[in-house]
Amino acid sequence: MIHLAITCTSYSGRVGKRSAAVRGRLSRDVIVACAIALADAEGLEAVTIRRLAQEQGVTPMAMYWHFKDKDSLLDGVAESLIDATKLPEPTDEPWDVQLHGILAAFLGAIRPHPAVAGLVLRRILTSESGLALAEQALGLIRSAGFSAERAAESGSFLLSAVITLVMSQPGRPWHTLENEAREQMFRQKRAALESLSPARYPNVLAAAPALVTCSNEDEYYAHNLNLLMHGIKGLPPGASCGWPSRPAGG
Repeated sequence: MIHLAITCTSYSGRVGKRSAAVRGRLSRDVIVACAIALADAEGLEAVTIRRLAQEQGVTPMAMYWHFKDKDSLLDGVAESLIDATKLPEPTDEPWDVQLHGILAAFLGAIRPHPAVAGLVLRRILTSESGLALAEQALGLIRSAGFSAERAAESGSFLLSAVITLVMSQPGRPWHTLENEAREQMFRQKRAALESLSPARYPNVLAAAPALVTCSNEDEYYAHNLNLLMHGIKGLPPGASCGWPSRPAGG
């Protein structure tokens, strides 16, 4: 998890501009940390150069010394999350056990920051930490007998799936709302699902609570990481790309 030593004024309870001493500490790391904290609290759309300058008590021009535009700022945010991935050291354990450890480490870095998790995937191969992650994951998949091409496809899918787990966690769209407003949204969503016909949608009704919110986040992530690993482990390295056909006469 990324530890944010510098917070943004609007949601930390502080008022007024920052002191000259704080402004003097302005750096890429400080700006990135503030951007992540702001996205955590208010969503990615709240992250702008102007807003971050306001939070740091400086002019927007001061921000451009560190980031030429918003895209370069978002690159910095993504790289910060990738850098936070603490890759496990290679061991003698089976390839799938080690790969699970890599995915769990990646999940641990992005899980606290769902609003910016989607920025990460396309920037993995443009940072040193991301290349190290890719190299280690691809090596493990290839050690199971997959070709370089299939390893690339599988590795990209697995990382994409982990990001999707974070971004699509049940109840996640309302995480920035105040508690009372969030609970109201949950009630409305549950009521809408529970009003469906039990004859036509019995499984949706049975799953309604889990579709609306996540009762146990740790179990949610553990179950779905295992699902991903069972999928790649159960796929023969030389399997064709098509869906298995029904046996003749079946």
